[in-house]
Amino acid sequence: MPGFEVIGSEEFEQVADVFRNGGVLFRQGFDSLRNGVFKVAELERVFAESMGAVDALAVTSGTAALRVALAALNIEPGDEVVIPAFTFVATAEAVIESGGVPVCVEIDDTLNMDPMALASAIGPRTAAVIAVHMLGTPARLHEIVHICGAAGIPLLEDAAWGCGGSLDGRMLGTWGRMGTFSFDFAKTMTTGEGGMIVFADGRDAEVARAWHDHGHDSNAAVPRWEDTRSSSGFNYRMMELQGAVGLAQFAKLDDIVQGQRTSHEATWQALSGLEGLTLRSEPAGSHATCDALVFETPDAQTARKCRDSLLAAGGGTKILPEAVTWHFAAHWDHMPTLAAQHRGGLRHAFPASEARLARCVALPMSAVGSGLSPDAIRVAVEGAMRIS
Repeated sequence: MPGFEVIGSEEFEQVADVFRNGGVLFRQGFDSLRNGVFKVAELERVFAESMGAVDALAVTSGTAALRVALAALNIEPGDEVVIPAFTFVATAEAVIESGGVPVCVEIDDTLNMDPMALASAIGPRTAAVIAVHMLGTPARLHEIVHICGAAGIPLLEDAAWGCGGSLDGRMLGTWGRMGTFSFDFAKTMTTGEGGMIVFADGRDAEVARAWHDHGHDSNAAVPRWEDTRSSSGFNYRMMELQGAVGLAQFAKLDDIVQGQRTSHEATWQALSGLEGLTLRSEPAGSHATCDALVFETPDAQTARKCRDSLLAAGGGTKILPEAVTWHFAAHWDHMPTLAAQHRGGLRHAFPASEARLARCVALPMSAVGSGLSPDAIRVAVEGAMRIS
């Protein structure tokens, strides 16, 4: 599992440093009290540098990151934003809260957006595309970037699970115009709650930075209370304590990802000999974060039996199959804007995705080797397969 597994003295020391230097919890101002300590700004700087991005902006959540990125694109009422049918509900929520209309498309064997389905979904009202790297496996970015470029449509990446991952050596989140990340408690690196946006265009960063701070231009020529403004906005500012934890976690990110990848390799090595299991596909050149190991079983009944067997052994699964209702658009009839796109018939609007997801099992991967051992997982899954 994620960064919370490795929380320790480093996070404590970063937080203590805030209190040793004036105890300023607000991300801006109060310069005379804080002895030059700006944790959020420092996290933004090191994150952008590591990603090779023009700039980065820390916010209160991964959902907020999506909302602010869409504001920077000036999504207007009625604009369509194409997203995959398999993602966390926040991806669609952010589009709706922006005044836009989410258009969900089928997934392929990576469990991410199917490029062919994307190409078919683009129309005259399409204003943006959001590619999601579900559970840390890259989407087919080469194809998606080409499709978006040919249509002149901006690409955003929802890399909530993709922090620290890459494709062909290029970091996830940096393939599009903007990339968003989640730092919630169950993500690869955590600040408890929190998120980040990275930018390929400095102007987008300026617009987003103002919008996430009630429209403040951060004009250095005037005090904050007399700041200039070019637009309205909202409050999605990250606080200094989150920034402090983020700095400690970011220093551990490579080790966390490597730990998850090691767990993934060992677990699949134990399972790969079982007949009827197929490992989730990933694009060539992927360096996945391996938040979960996902395999496909022969049918939905077998997938459920695997889950039951793993629970009985003291383990469990992640999203697939037990929490799919929060992550699959077929279940989101509580969103009228989305349902209207499919004449209210969401439940069977994505048959290919529905069939594939029903057969899949996702095992959470530990960064430190905790939880069921690979051999114990094999015994549980083999038992489920035997009685199927």
